[in-house]
Amino acid sequence: MQMIITEAAEKKLNERTAGKTGYLKLVYDIEGCGCAVSGVPTLWLVDDVGADDIELKTDTRSIYMEKQKQVFFDETMSLDFHVKSNCFQLKSPGQYLNPRMSLVDKTK
Repeated sequence: MQMIITEAAEKKLNERTAGKTGYLKLVYDIEGCGCAVSGVPTLWLVDDVGADDIELKTDTRSIYMEKQKQVFFDETMSLDFHVKSNCFQLKSPGQYLNPRMSLVDKTK
């Protein structure tokens, strides 16, 4: 699985995580969605990664995800930041996986 982080997204990630420790995790968040297959891709800043998490290497930083959630994502994705809507966008060559993605700080 390949993740490309655009310059705009990297700049915003640096701003929003400045002075914080933790790991970026791409989560298929199902809370409040009704069932396990109706989720929303979200970025979390977490204290630790789980034993079943895999590392997605990028050209700038590592992003982690639960191994069993790979089925909900595409093989090639890009993380961008849209200035007008002030949110991240997760895209693949054929679709937007989440055009208004948040970065949620789950650290203590």
